[in-house]
Amino acid sequence: MEFQKDNTFFTGRLKSITFALKGAIKLITTEHSVMVQFSTGVLLTIAGFYFGISATEWLFQTLAIGLVLSIEGLNTAVEKIADFIHPDYHERIGFIKDIAAGAVFFAAITAIIIGLIIYLPLFL
Repeated sequence: MEFQKDNTFFTGRLKSITFALKGAIKLITTEHSVMVQFSTGVLLTIAGFYFGISATEWLFQTLAIGLVLSIEGLNTAVEKIADFIHPDYHERIGFIKDIAAGAVFFAAITAIIIGLIIYLPLFL
């Protein structure tokens, strides 16, 4: 079966959204790190409602959650492609995978700092 691009605006966008949603569901249901991060995002969303955080805090919290999940998704894609290209261990593939994981680390540290700025004053 050959791939046929849908050039119509509405149905083409609808198909793109469908593919993106399927990818998000695959990430959440198959990748343990994404499961943890998604669950943390849900808990922080509940905490935001509970503590009544401000609109600005909601913006930063939502951005931080989205940033971590997005970068983790890209990291997963890099790892899957690397494993597909070279299934056995290879030093250069390991280097690439480490760099992708480092990007997730930066996003996670940023999200933790944002969470501390928002929630730490509520507990002190």
